Amino acid sequence: MMSKYMQMKVSILPYYKKGLREAYPEIARRLSFLDEGWVEEGPCLFEIVGRFDRLLYELEGDPPFREILLQHRTTLHRYYEEIEEQIADWHLAKVDQVLYKMEDIFDEIERELGKI
Repeated sequence: MMSKYMQMKVSILPYYKKGLREAYPEIARRLSFLDEGWVEEGPCLFEIVGRFDRLLYELEGDPPFREILLQHRTTLHRYYEEIEEQIADWHLAKVDQVLYKMEDIFDEIERELGKI
């Protein structure tokens, strides 16, 4: 049963010790070409995936980055949807597990970008 005038909210917030640029310098550098202010705010990886389709559209000028993201798009979208479902069902331990998987993919993207 829900309160008549209040709701509970679960948020996924970034927790970078030294910012997105320190945690994922290659990803941050490339994203900053699109929206410097957003990168400075340090969006969480979940938020980045939430904007993925828009980012892919905007990244047509950076084909290598776009191609790497496209390789991971399906899996990241699946994780994003799973996280939203688990939050809705209040299965927060499961959310945490999927967030780790999402981070692993971003680690892989960062490594791939470092090679080009």
